[in-house]
Amino acid sequence: MNRKVLLVEPNYRNKYPPMGLMKIATYYRQHEDDVRFFKGDLKDLHAELVTEDLLKRLMSLEYDINWRKYYIVLRNYIRKGKKDILDGYEDITNDPFVLQIVKEAQRSYIRKEIFENPPFDKVGITTLFTFHWDITIDTINFVKRLCKKQEDVMVGGIMSTILCDEVYEATGIHPFVGLLNHPGDIDEGDTTIIDNLPLDYSILDEIDYKYPASNAYHAYMTRGCINKCSFCAVPTLEPEYCDYIGIKNQLEVTKARFGEQKDLLLLDNNVLASHCYERIIDEIKECGFAKGAKYLPPNLYAITIQNLRDGYNDRAYIRKAISLYKALMDKLPPEKKTEFYLKLEENNCLHHETATKEEILSLDEYVAPLYEQYFKHNRPVKRIVDFNQGIDARLVNDQNMKKLSEINIEPLRIAFDHWEQRDIYETAVRTAVKNGITNLSNYMLYNYMDKPEHLYYRMKLNVDLCDELGANIYSFPMKYHPISDPEFFKNRDYIGKHWNRKFIRAIQAVLNSTKGKVGKGKSFFEEAFGKDEHRFWTILWMPETFIIYRFQFKENLAKEWENLFWNLPQEKLKIVQDIVALNQFKTLNISEYPTDIGEVLRFYCITREEAEAQAAKHELDTDRI
Repeated sequence: MNRKVLLVEPNYRNKYPPMGLMKIATYYRQHEDDVRFFKGDLKDLHAELVTEDLLKRLMSLEYDINWRKYYIVLRNYIRKGKKDILDGYEDITNDPFVLQIVKEAQRSYIRKEIFENPPFDKVGITTLFTFHWDITIDTINFVKRLCKKQEDVMVGGIMSTILCDEVYEATGIHPFVGLLNHPGDIDEGDTTIIDNLPLDYSILDEIDYKYPASNAYHAYMTRGCINKCSFCAVPTLEPEYCDYIGIKNQLEVTKARFGEQKDLLLLDNNVLASHCYERIIDEIKECGFAKGAKYLPPNLYAITIQNLRDGYNDRAYIRKAISLYKALMDKLPPEKKTEFYLKLEENNCLHHETATKEEILSLDEYVAPLYEQYFKHNRPVKRIVDFNQGIDARLVNDQNMKKLSEINIEPLRIAFDHWEQRDIYETAVRTAVKNGITNLSNYMLYNYMDKPEHLYYRMKLNVDLCDELGANIYSFPMKYHPISDPEFFKNRDYIGKHWNRKFIRAIQAVLNSTKGKVGKGKSFFEEAFGKDEHRFWTILWMPETFIIYRFQFKENLAKEWENLFWNLPQEKLKIVQDIVALNQFKTLNISEYPTDIGEVLRFYCITREEAEAQAAKHELDTDRI
């Protein structure tokens, strides 16, 4: 069809690549359309599109000049508009006609003339969490104007499914609700089930952003969940439970085009509920992830060159080639590094913006042997399987854990959202460990209907189980956020029935120091969250600076605060707690309160800057000693 397609993920931080857009990219590429993926500053996208159009105009001139080598300077000029950016580039500045064309392009950028003649036939935007509302709506409203027809703008994903009416009101675009799992979801009459397509991994090389969860096959082997938990969005996103989705063909297609991936990341919401569970595990084994399976990295350079020769996403693989050149240069000895650099410079291949497919292919005979020599991978590494959304502890038994132990599952994630389920959860952990699965992890919901002490009990139980069973269990406390509540879906301000702002901040402050997880080690846990429930409550009420700089203050100011706080008479302690619970200390006027209450409240007014200064002084004094 040869349509121009723009796929966009808003510029929020995200651990996992946008699987929906990757499937849509595969769909359009199968129809021989020109697919472009973007994630970043939208002003950069605008500048890139204007610069590319400018280069086409310049290259149409009958000048024997390689205008592409000026791409970076032209883009910077268009983006910033400063005349001195062009200084020294005589091919541009010495020709009044050329200079006029360049200035016209910059004025076009300022006036946003691209919206008057949109370049794309289809525009697709994915959405994620509702608390990314502002950046997502701004992205939709910007890129929708890059599409020739508004009815050809597609919005989908989690946020737009849950808040479809609100998204329409904010953008004028009717979102696609749910999954692309019906024929004709994009093109009427087309029989393709887009949700079953393999992912187009190449689009991830079109952007600077690097997803933390990389070098893995991303897939589903089931959809939906048999449970209808009140706090969960899955029943809305995937209302029908699907027992089995085969992945063997998807992985084979991915391997052939993009190379073998190290790990297998499955986003199933409740795989143990599947009647095809044993078939799923057997298929995972057939795909190369049986217990003890190893991975040998493929030759990424050879894959890149082959895809360039095939004409598969030149935009991505030109960028990939340049990044591999830079990685190779870092490994070369000094004498070869200089030669390599000069070779790249001569062929305009130091930057992906100036490189061309033809120049990269012309360098292949020179680069391929070097890459083969300096990127030899003779040591296979362990492959892992991760059911990332976790398994249902209520469905764990000896039979399915024994079956699960036949693959490289690491970690096994078991949700532990309610203290009332402790017996079920503990039995599940013991059953997994008995069957040889000793690396476990779980998400712990808090700030919902639970009490703060229940979070402490759950974390402590895991620490105790680690010691008793010799297992590794990492807990990831996850703050509840009502994703469809009109008062809170645009932010993270929701406070649960038994929680307050200070408690939330205290948990976040501790988790910041533990990188968001709680692992094995009783002494570490007791230092972070307290050796008993009273100590846990002390940490929750503790001034935030004392939590963050625990070691600097634990023997002086923190101890002084603690004594004063807990020794207050009950009625005055209640007054202090009501004030502290609001976690708003910048405007606090201590002089309004009785002396003993003010003595306690003054500790909450110590700023991070003051604490850091005192901590630095403490370290300096310690070094001198």
